[in-house]
Amino acid sequence: MGRHIELKRVVVTGMGAITPLGNSITEYWNNLRNGVSGCDFITNFDASKFKTRFACEIKNFDATNFLDRKEARKLDRFTQTAVVASDQAVKDAGIDRDNVDVDRVGVIFASGIGGLITFQEEVTNFANGDGTPRFNPFFIPKMILDIAAGHISMRHGFRGPNFAVVSACASSTNAMMEAFNLIRMGKADVIVTGGAESVVSEAGVGGFNAMKALSERNDDPKTASRPYDKDRDGFVMGEAAGVLIFEELEHAIKRGAKIYCEIAGCGATADAHHITAPHPEGLGAKNVMIQALADAEMQPSDIDYINTHGTSTPLGDIAEVKAIIDVFGEHAFDLNISSTKSMTGHCLGAAGVIEGIACIMAVQNDIVPPTINHFTDDPELDSRLNFTFWEAQKREVNAALSNTFGFGGHNACTIFKKYSA
Repeated sequence: MGRHIELKRVVVTGMGAITPLGNSITEYWNNLRNGVSGCDFITNFDASKFKTRFACEIKNFDATNFLDRKEARKLDRFTQTAVVASDQAVKDAGIDRDNVDVDRVGVIFASGIGGLITFQEEVTNFANGDGTPRFNPFFIPKMILDIAAGHISMRHGFRGPNFAVVSACASSTNAMMEAFNLIRMGKADVIVTGGAESVVSEAGVGGFNAMKALSERNDDPKTASRPYDKDRDGFVMGEAAGVLIFEELEHAIKRGAKIYCEIAGCGATADAHHITAPHPEGLGAKNVMIQALADAEMQPSDIDYINTHGTSTPLGDIAEVKAIIDVFGEHAFDLNISSTKSMTGHCLGAAGVIEGIACIMAVQNDIVPPTINHFTDDPELDSRLNFTFWEAQKREVNAALSNTFGFGGHNACTIFKKYSA
């Protein structure tokens, strides 16, 4: 017979974000709420010969403003942003070594790809050389995607569970799910969780271009990410880092922490269908939402807002909407739905956490951020659905659900709800 474990409640007590819409939670949320596009022409490299010449890049970020210059050079850009966002979140949560047991504070962090920019630079330098292997001694530690979790733990002295999660664009949602499960099973008191991605590079953009995954709307970048629009032509690449502090409820109360919301439940499924295309009927998406609702012991009618995966791809948007209608029935038409990727672009392995933050802020403020860049209705999408086009809407948001789906058929879903004692 197995041991019966009484699951503990888990709340969010801190947040941090480095995004295309701003390098703090406040700036990110204000721009989300105001429907600002984070897209522009690429500055990270010369993209003039690429099919796609724009992206949602992080702006005005200099790691040396936060980290020692010598230390910053040892980190790939995705880890730099991860460390800075984690500093924000830890500070926001008021965590220090005097009010936590560092052996019970973990870091579970994600990236979909990791240090692609470092990998590209090192291999390019070797290929352009005389064949003599002159590699940076930090090449491997900069590139591997678990290194962000390692650096965050070392920076703060957190000695609890520490590892990385990778499931393509679902990565940071799966990281949050692992953090949630470890805390509610009593394996940790606090976990720093989230994800970071920074692959706006020749290899990143060129690779996604070769797959025909990216929008090529070079004449109008700011409106290129247009989820649910009839003329959508692919996603817009973004880069970001987002960090949440998950904490066991009694532990948070005992140290007097502020509580943003409660994590209600989560789910994870596979499409088992195709490496990049979603199941045409949205089967994996349907199953993951059903699983998350069951885990949260909630009914479909309890959800007020869905932050969709909504990447602005022709097939993906339709499949997810089919799944939502299948799961929520008539209540689907009372929900608010929005894709904040219309503003942030698709931040790949960081998408889940920055969209989770959007959900948390919606729950906190009773405001649903919009889907911008809608010009033409798609006849394949039910017009009765409220996609929150163009302008944020005020409504009571007691619970918000966030979907993320990754190449390989990975589906992950998290539900955030208002905290009540």
